[in-house]
Amino acid sequence: MESTVTLLRLDKIGYRIDNKTILDNINFQLQPSEFKLITGPSGCGKSTLLKLISSLLSPTSGNIFFENKDYVTLPPEEYRQQVSYCTQTPMLFGETVYDNLKFPYLLRKVSVDDRKLKQNLDYFGLPASIIEKRINELSGGEKQRISLIRNLQFMPKILLLDEITSALDEDNKIKVNDVIHHYVKDQKLAVLWVTHDQNEIKHADDVIQLPSHNNA
Repeated sequence: MESTVTLLRLDKIGYRIDNKTILDNINFQLQPSEFKLITGPSGCGKSTLLKLISSLLSPTSGNIFFENKDYVTLPPEEYRQQVSYCTQTPMLFGETVYDNLKFPYLLRKVSVDDRKLKQNLDYFGLPASIIEKRINELSGGEKQRISLIRNLQFMPKILLLDEITSALDEDNKIKVNDVIHHYVKDQKLAVLWVTHDQNEIKHADDVIQLPSHNNA
């Protein structure tokens, strides 16, 4: 029987800033092909939790383990290639969509796979012609999907998603959800998704409910 390596383990994670508790004693694990959602009231630390896992912030207490290794011991660039973070407000750069989609290839010093680029655009309901479009001409929903496609050019082991369908209509929300679930099943992608969308919640393997902290 094949043993399953725990991809991610949070052990008593806490985060405080300016004497305010944002997160306290957070514990959970994430396995390959597991789809977990994170919910909770506004200001409870959902986005902060993803930033901690992505190593953009450091916890003030507790430890985060990736494949049984404390993530602070891992080279940051290599870790972030395996644990990919998509923010609610996409961080796009350069002038065109192509500037963004070719970036993962430049980072790895390999040739751009134009066929794969166009295939992923189609998966997410975007025309191939958008590749030449300027960033400032994109709608909010297009920016969210381009950011997601960029992060999926090289499949990570863990995908962190922060309200990444908030600017999409219902049809495109369903399309994005279907594609991500396909990768979960077919590529053993593990997903942590911050969302309030009830359709996404009902398809999750598990829902992590974060409590509110009264810092008054």
